Amino acid sequence: MGEVELAAMLCAFLGGAEAETHQFFDVNGLSRYIRVDCETPTHVIEIGLDGKSSARDSLHQALFSALLTGKSPAVVMIDRDGVEGRYEYELRQTSAMAGVGYISCAQDFIVRWRMTGPFRDVTGDDLPRSTLARSRCNLANLYRAQADPSS
Repeated sequence: MGEVELAAMLCAFLGGAEAETHQFFDVNGLSRYIRVDCETPTHVIEIGLDGKSSARDSLHQALFSALLTGKSPAVVMIDRDGVEGRYEYELRQTSAMAGVGYISCAQDFIVRWRMTGPFRDVTGDDLPRSTLARSRCNLANLYRAQADPSS
């Protein structure tokens, strides 16, 4: 499963979020755009996959998206093996240093949560509520900030 599919699933958990939005900007008279993995009313969220050096780009992309939108940047690292590897560690540390929200979500949990969605009474968001579930993917801070910008 790829980054695009996982981003769409994560965005679906956050009521009011859009996957794969475009943000436009001009450089030397030319119109350019970037693709934002997931955008909420208050956050721009970039998704990185563990074990890939390209995950480092997620921090840059989140910061640039925030610059263009005025929204808060966040990075979600998809953990596919249950171990914090080199790139996850680097991204967690540099995100903290840059003041960017960092969340780790287990891929198997994301897929299972999406598959069992029809069995839950979902209105608004579909965020995990139990402590065990939130330990696998805790997006609550992103959603709380949408609902109440003062929190």
